[in-house]
Amino acid sequence: MGDLRSIQKPLKERYRRDPGASRITLTARGSQADTSMACSVDIGRAVYEAQAHSGVGGAGTAACSGDLLLGALAACAQVTCQMVAEAMSVPVRRIEVTVEGDLDLRGTLGVSRDVPVGFEEIRTRFEIDAPEAAPEQLAALREKTEQYCVVLRTLREPPNLHTEWG
Repeated sequence: MGDLRSIQKPLKERYRRDPGASRITLTARGSQADTSMACSVDIGRAVYEAQAHSGVGGAGTAACSGDLLLGALAACAQVTCQMVAEAMSVPVRRIEVTVEGDLDLRGTLGVSRDVPVGFEEIRTRFEIDAPEAAPEQLAALREKTEQYCVVLRTLREPPNLHTEWG
């Protein structure tokens, strides 16, 4: 596969020469399943089955949309931290990211108008096993990971959202 720097070097050079080449659009498409409580989500490289959470009547046998959101954050944080550690030559043995989110289903079900719909809090925990890393290396790893994690930054600084009905 090659090392990270050699893989990214031509990409960075191209994007410096042609900033427009760095712009991408990712697409996810949901399709109806046999029940109103389930769907499939196609992200172009994989299809995920999703269901309503069992707390709102779903079967509970597949990921709910909240699971997918937290999974996206965990995946992005994990890969970003691994890549930053490699790029900065931080000697790590293991990196593990855990993401948890709290929500009150009364909001989603419309049981209480005083309860917001959506996550109230999301916690991301990085467990880094790097006994040979200096404290300043670990501090830089944290800073750069949080700076470059796309999903974390998107949740902290939400983009403009647009909806269309066709």
